Amino acid sequence: MSQTFYDLQKQRRSIYALGKNVQLEKTAIVELIKNTVKEAPSAFNSQTSRVVVLFGEAHEKLWNTTLDILRNVVPADAFANTEQKINGAFKAGFGTVLFFEEQETIKNLQNQFPPYAENFPIWSEQASGIAQYAVWVALAEKGIGASIQHYNPLIDEVVAQQWGIPSSWKLRAQMPFGSIEAAAGQKEYLNDEERFKVFGA
Repeated sequence: MSQTFYDLQKQRRSIYALGKNVQLEKTAIVELIKNTVKEAPSAFNSQTSRVVVLFGEAHEKLWNTTLDILRNVVPADAFANTEQKINGAFKAGFGTVLFFEEQETIKNLQNQFPPYAENFPIWSEQASGIAQYAVWVALAEKGIGASIQHYNPLIDEVVAQQWGIPSSWKLRAQMPFGSIEAAAGQKEYLNDEERFKVFGA
């Protein structure tokens, strides 16, 4: 029986025990990510989301670099936990998706539609969140675990230098992914009364 969207939503979890035992070919993963981001909505169909996919040495280089940067930021007595997290939950995975938002497009839209100028950066963040979530669910459908991380802006400059990222691309999130080596823990939910209101039903 095919999975419903709700089934896939429940299947999508933050997976911190990642491995490299992914059966899907790299080319298929890239196509999955490309197609998913293409179909993700954005305000004014601005299509501001940009994506870089890292595999192999590039993936490991990202997390080694992140760890080097954090070494100068995290207190020495807490660094062991940080190192364990980076190596075990992120670097141990099969790859990483980097999500960016294209700032020049946002500026052009602000100039073109002045009444909405202050909203375009907000809508860009919304578009990025939608793209991230869509890719996360798409990976979950293939049995691939992932999580969302935010080491920006600490790593922005190094990432841009290492992979020739255009200056107008602003890093918004990192998504390490891989085989699910251990399931996520039980998820707790707020009471519906705290989150939802319905009128006129």
